[in-house]
Amino acid sequence: MTPTDTPVVTSLIAADDMRRAAALYRRVFGYQDPSHSVNPRLLISLAHNGGSVVGAHAGGELVAFAYGFAAVDDDLLYHYSQAAVVDSRYQGHGLGRALKQAQREVAIAHRQHRMRWSYDPALTRNAHFNLDVLGAVGRWFHADLYGPPGTDRIVVDWDLDDEQRDRHAPPAASAPPAARAGGPAGWFRRCPDGADVWVPVPEDLTAAAERLGRTTLDVRHELARVISELMADGYVAVSCQRLGGMLAAYRFVRETS
Repeated sequence: MTPTDTPVVTSLIAADDMRRAAALYRRVFGYQDPSHSVNPRLLISLAHNGGSVVGAHAGGELVAFAYGFAAVDDDLLYHYSQAAVVDSRYQGHGLGRALKQAQREVAIAHRQHRMRWSYDPALTRNAHFNLDVLGAVGRWFHADLYGPPGTDRIVVDWDLDDEQRDRHAPPAASAPPAARAGGPAGWFRRCPDGADVWVPVPEDLTAAAERLGRTTLDVRHELARVISELMADGYVAVSCQRLGGMLAAYRFVRETS
């Protein structure tokens, strides 16, 4: 991709774009099961009724899209971002962030000043983007959210008021030495750092499972255990630093509000 063909994210309305979005969704995630598909008619309904359907074109082709909808938690009205996908040829060029910003604009226009979405905690690249790049906070953990084993998710909360989010964000910090050392014996163990807790995690759970002589699902359960325990103790995830050598570390802080 060159600067002259950089896609620009806009709201999607046309029925053809909704069909292209559904096809892109299946292609990027490799879904074959019809139950995992996105219904183009649903996307049209969302776009016309307070939801968000945004995407980007390049050379007449839809190469990225995201969608979401309004939701309520007690008296809190927020926007839930269900999915965001970017064609592999255009990943790493800022389109993920542009999609979220476009959804933010739609949400604010409909008086929704917070956004939530879920992600797989084993995907540390996604975790870093959500927590460190966007500044969302991982507040809730759901084991096997979508039913099958291995569908654990952290749900993040993103304050759409940039200034307020910046004021409330904890100061930046680097992973302590204890989180960077120890090899497999240190994976998934709490590393206290003042009032914070860091948790070292392997970036590739399948490779980690082979190294430990365990199944990937066993290792995933170990990650789920430590996250669920910390959140039950009142901690939230605010960072996931990728440390190199296929190692990353989550940072958890005490919830203050």
